Amino acid sequence: MLRLVIAEDAVLLRAGLVELLTRGGHRVVAAVGDAAALADAVDAERPDAVVTDVRMPPGFHDEGLRAALELRERHTDLPVLVLSQYVATPYATRLLGAAGAQQAGLGYLLKDRVGDVGDFLDALRRVAAGETVIDPEVVRVLLRGRSADRPLGRLTPREREVLGLMAEVLNNQALGARLNITEASVVKHCGNIFMKLDLDPAEGNRRVLAVLAHLADQRGE
Repeated sequence: MLRLVIAEDAVLLRAGLVELLTRGGHRVVAAVGDAAALADAVDAERPDAVVTDVRMPPGFHDEGLRAALELRERHTDLPVLVLSQYVATPYATRLLGAAGAQQAGLGYLLKDRVGDVGDFLDALRRVAAGETVIDPEVVRVLLRGRSADRPLGRLTPREREVLGLMAEVLNNQALGARLNITEASVVKHCGNIFMKLDLDPAEGNRRVLAVLAHLADQRGE
C-alpha cells in the first residue's frame, strides 16, 4: 500500500482518482486542487508518491509541474507521477534533467493515452519503486525539432550500458557502483556518449536528450 498525495484541479477527475487508487489498495492521504496546496500536503504528509496534473490554478499553465520540480528539490526521495493532457516541454525537460541526480522514481503519462487502469496502477507502482516511466508520445514531443537520427550505433557496448543505466535515473556515483568503475570513468563515458550522439551543450540538458534518444531507440521510433 502506498500513501499518496493527488493534485488535480478537476473535481470529478480528482474524486475518480481517489476512488481508483483506493480500490487499487492504496491510501490517498491528501487530494488537492492547486499547486500551493500540493506543496503543503507533501510537506505535512511526506507521502510515498505524488500524482499531479500539470495545469492548475491560479494560472492554469504549468503550476503543477513547477510544484513537482520544487518538491523534488526539497524532497529528493519523492517519487512523482505526472498525469497530464499535454507535454509541458520546458518544465518536462527540467524535471527529467533533475531526475538524473536523484534516485526517486519519475513518471510522465498522458491522460488520453492511459487505456487500462491496471497499466496505470502498474506505472505508479514502478515509479514508487524508483523507476522512470515515460509515455512514448512525451519522448516524441521532447525530441521534436532535434535531429531524428541519433547515431546510437556509434556507441560501444559499454557506452550503451552506461546510457541504459542513465535511463534508470542513476546518478554518476550510483552508476559507477553498479558497473564497478570509478566516477571519473563514468564521466568519461558520458562525455563520449554526448559527443557520439552529436549533443551540443547549447541544446540544453544533454543527459536528458541522451536518455530520450535511448528510449526512442528502444521503442524503435
